[in-house]
Amino acid sequence: MTVPVVRFTVAGQDAERGLGRPYTVVYDGTCRVCTRLANVLRKWDRSEMLEVVPSQAAGVTARFPWIPPRAYADALQLIAANGHTWQGAAAIERLLDVLPKGKWISWIFKIPFVRTIADKFYRWFARNRYRLGCGEHCQSRPLDVAFRDS
Repeated sequence: MTVPVVRFTVAGQDAERGLGRPYTVVYDGTCRVCTRLANVLRKWDRSEMLEVVPSQAAGVTARFPWIPPRAYADALQLIAANGHTWQGAAAIERLLDVLPKGKWISWIFKIPFVRTIADKFYRWFARNRYRLGCGEHCQSRPLDVAFRDS
């Protein structure tokens, strides 16, 4: 018995392998604030180190099976080509180290207690991001979704 295999492609590239860049950033594509920040990352990434994709893109969960589906809703994910994964404030810190313009800001994480404060702020922001970037009137605001870990 043969089982058909479906391969997802994005612009002719195998979605499972990605674009072959050193890092992949996965963000919440339904969040207007996150989408704006993703666009900033694309502008800052002149050397094409990043593949920036929304978590809702086809093939994302299959490509990164070690990341639980709920994690995409909870925090920004940064995945290195070797599979090392950062999320939330740690992902932002790593992104700032990777991007040329980010080096102007990344030194701040070396100050004592900044990482702890950044983690707390990130968790607060992530919980409230739809209220901050999008009001009740916005139709792109996701409904309550039940996530199942697979």
